[in-house]
Amino acid sequence: MSQQAVTTTGTELSAGDTWGAPTCPPQVLALRERVAGFVREQVMPHERELDSGGAPARELLARLRHRARAEGLWGLPLPVELGGAGLSLTEYAHVAEAEGASDHGPGVLGSTALLDVTTLTGHAEPAVRDLYLSRVASGRLTMCNAMTEPDAPGSEPCLTATRAVQEPDGSWTVHGRKWFVTGAGDADLAAVLARTSGAPPSTTGLSLLLVPTSTPGFRVIRELPILGVGGQWEITLDAVTVPPGHLLGEPGRGLRVVAERVRLGRLLRCLRWLGQAERAFTLMRERARSRPTASGRLADLQLVQALVFDALLAIRTTRPLVFEAVALVEAGLDARVETGLAKVATARMLQQVTDAAIQVHGAAGLGPGTPLPALFRTGRMARLLDGPDELHVSAVARRILG
Repeated sequence: MSQQAVTTTGTELSAGDTWGAPTCPPQVLALRERVAGFVREQVMPHERELDSGGAPARELLARLRHRARAEGLWGLPLPVELGGAGLSLTEYAHVAEAEGASDHGPGVLGSTALLDVTTLTGHAEPAVRDLYLSRVASGRLTMCNAMTEPDAPGSEPCLTATRAVQEPDGSWTVHGRKWFVTGAGDADLAAVLARTSGAPPSTTGLSLLLVPTSTPGFRVIRELPILGVGGQWEITLDAVTVPPGHLLGEPGRGLRVVAERVRLGRLLRCLRWLGQAERAFTLMRERARSRPTASGRLADLQLVQALVFDALLAIRTTRPLVFEAVALVEAGLDARVETGLAKVATARMLQQVTDAAIQVHGAAGLGPGTPLPALFRTGRMARLLDGPDELHVSAVARRILG
């Protein structure tokens, strides 16, 4: 059979119908469209500048955040009492897709604070909440999560060697080294997993401490570029004194807090990866329709049609998994299996869709003229972030097999 396909005419899907179920609730639809427009018009044109980091990027981020506030789009999933819009997780899930079309969307719109606000609200002592919570929610303070160590991957917390010793005045002295800490270069606070009792290999005796990064002994050693782009950092804690009351959760039970934090973080990432996959798919479709060939358009070639079909199939079969996990988490139910399935499926899907989009663009998909190289990089990182695929495959299989 010739690669040239027989073309047919038909009713074209609307943007909302393209991605399939679940559809956006009517009460959220207009807000989602406003967010999508803001990200498309205000954030995407500045992605390279924001990627570059440093003082210019911070100044640009501040200006964009000011615009987001002026348009009433700041902190949409945050509680109303903290300056947010109070969207439920199931409502915000649809907005998160639109925000996540750009890696910088959630940061510009203040939604990255949701994870930290949830942790502080649920596990910080009242005095610590009073000290930090409102400033974290407003974006005046940022937090990072310091778990992984050079010799203790995040998927093996039992090997954690960073140690914290409680002093007679109730403070903690912390010694250790962490790396691949997202955002540590600009963070004001770090949630540090440290051993407060016991010895490796053991998951008992691990606690989570909230460490102000301005504390003497807290040092950012170096930035760790991933596939050519920064944002990950290596830090050391050399006799860092953590004030009394800065333990998140109970002593020795830090992994419970970490697990809760990571599960929500994985879901938020999945939603944002969906948005990026949808962006890559849209670029692929536009390229296939507009690029001429000797005998028609790229869109008329069966091999290109197969790439488009498989990419759409991947998106449509992944979205329900993610939203199912979201609904279970919001209901307070056990979603460990669903979250594991969603995480692996979304990471694989993003890599597949961005790869297909690059293939349809040809050499142009590898160059600086499209966001596809950055989207592909995120897709590859996704299969390691918040636990590698293998970790989730094994964890889900053990639960199913008993």
